[in-house]
Amino acid sequence: MKLNGIRANPGARHRRKRVGCGIGSGHGKTCGRGHKGQKSRTGGKIPAYFEGGQMPLVRRVPKRGFRSMREPVQVVNVRDLNRFEDGATVDREALKRAGLIKKLALPVKLLGEGELTKKLIVCVDAASQSARAKVEAAGGEIRIGAA
Repeated sequence: MKLNGIRANPGARHRRKRVGCGIGSGHGKTCGRGHKGQKSRTGGKIPAYFEGGQMPLVRRVPKRGFRSMREPVQVVNVRDLNRFEDGATVDREALKRAGLIKKLALPVKLLGEGELTKKLIVCVDAASQSARAKVEAAGGEIRIGAA
């Protein structure tokens, strides 16, 4: 094989389409755009969602629902804290390890359902009054925003 004998495979290379260069080229006069009409004009593009004048699908289907602006909060109840050791510090990482919350990024609120029998230091983003009373009654402490 020699360098002067190397050829591209048939059909691998195409000639550039030169429009408007005589009728013999096959792309003269109307340059492959057909006659008149919007699609033959400069800038005459029809958007992909246009359905020929009939009412588009996006406008036929009704609006539905809305996106809530309220940030979701992960809820933990006082009764769930009994699984921790006495004197432990319960923060977001500890709650995640225990499987009580799913995401570390979302805020955690402590609610007062159930009873607490252990003295704990609880670090959460928010707590109800009943939850605060139950933790303090058990000898514990609640730290807000230190999670």
